[in-house]
Amino acid sequence: MQFLDRQRSVARPGFTRWLVPPAALAVHLCIGEIYGFSVFNVPLTRLLGITQSAPGDWTIPQVAWLYSTGLILLGLSAAFFGKWVEKNGPRKTMFVSACCWGGGFLVASLGIKLHQFWLVLLGYGVIGGIGLGLGYISPVSTLVKWFPDRPGMATGMAIMGFGGGALIGAPFGSELLRHFATPHSTGVMEAFLVMGAVYFCFMVFGSMTVRVPPPGWKPEGFVPRTVEQELVTTANVTADEAIKTPQFWLLWAVLCLNVTAGIGILGQASNMCQSMFGVPKTVGDGFAGFLSIFNMGGRFFWSSTSDYTGRKRVYFIYFLLGAVLYCLVPLTQRMGNVAFFVGVTALIISMYGGGFATIPAYLRDMFGTMQVGAIHGRLITAWSMAAVLGPQLVTYISEYQKSRNVPVAQSYNFTMYLMAALLVIGACCNACIRAVDSRHHWKGEKPS
Repeated sequence: MQFLDRQRSVARPGFTRWLVPPAALAVHLCIGEIYGFSVFNVPLTRLLGITQSAPGDWTIPQVAWLYSTGLILLGLSAAFFGKWVEKNGPRKTMFVSACCWGGGFLVASLGIKLHQFWLVLLGYGVIGGIGLGLGYISPVSTLVKWFPDRPGMATGMAIMGFGGGALIGAPFGSELLRHFATPHSTGVMEAFLVMGAVYFCFMVFGSMTVRVPPPGWKPEGFVPRTVEQELVTTANVTADEAIKTPQFWLLWAVLCLNVTAGIGILGQASNMCQSMFGVPKTVGDGFAGFLSIFNMGGRFFWSSTSDYTGRKRVYFIYFLLGAVLYCLVPLTQRMGNVAFFVGVTALIISMYGGGFATIPAYLRDMFGTMQVGAIHGRLITAWSMAAVLGPQLVTYISEYQKSRNVPVAQSYNFTMYLMAALLVIGACCNACIRAVDSRHHWKGEKPS
């Protein structure tokens, strides 16, 4: 297995850096399937009853733990294995990610066959979740090293794949369920087997394609921006030292607040549309899918824009424009203007996705390229926190409003104002970010 070693993946003369983003996309489009996991919710609650839930079948709250555990392990594994990723390089990391993600589906399918929920949770939630974390951060450091002139665009191309994974994964899963469904099976076990195998093959393709640049490589004609203009450092900070700086925790708060606001709408998009405008469920579900397109596109558009505006300025756009847009959501409901509502929320979600894609370049600017993947892995814990806060705030506050006899159509209004306030706090955190003090800079040889 030595061909997976970092030194074996150093690019030879003539290799084009534009092959690296497709390799990263091959991984991110596969692991982004977790955003489309909801297509399996109902079938997993009917494994015994087939057409409807029967005694002994799992419940929706139980099944929801598969999705939640996967995202929790994404953050934890990214933080825990970040330094290992930097040491071993993207090829080995992507391969291990493929084994965990594809193997997680296989273990989960065995759990479905035996009707053992703990085994499904172990497979999809734990093993698959580790694959998610490794796959998510594996290309980050490599991309920013290949594209020092356009780091935002490079990471945006890869990370938009994660946001768009559901656009492939959800229809793929639905089609497999229809194909394998019989009077005696919901088809979930077979669907998991096929998806595990297919995702493994595509992710291995990505791992075999990726290369790391030779030491000292720079694109022709590259001129670094100055620290005074863009807060771009020419030094490096290790992952262990980065978490001792106020800049790391300010960026942690920046990501957490941006994601908390956006994920609240994304997770409740269908219900919000139905409650606020009385549209049918099919329309609400279509609206949720429509937002996924903007989630994906925003990751590329906004992160590419940050290469010209600078990371700090583009985050001010996310926060300040976002706060205004959240305050407009209740207005769209009072006006009864569905098109206005769709436009406002689509722009909000595009900036939610943009925040994910821009943060690796922001970290590169602040801490250098030496261990940016490991630092990114530790920062992703902000996503894990936001994944709990955002949906809970939207759900419980709206339910509380309904219990106080607030009209259903207006039950989300207070939450929108609260999200706007969170974004204002995020803007304040972003304003406090300054260049990292030189005492944190690495002054020795590259750490192992």
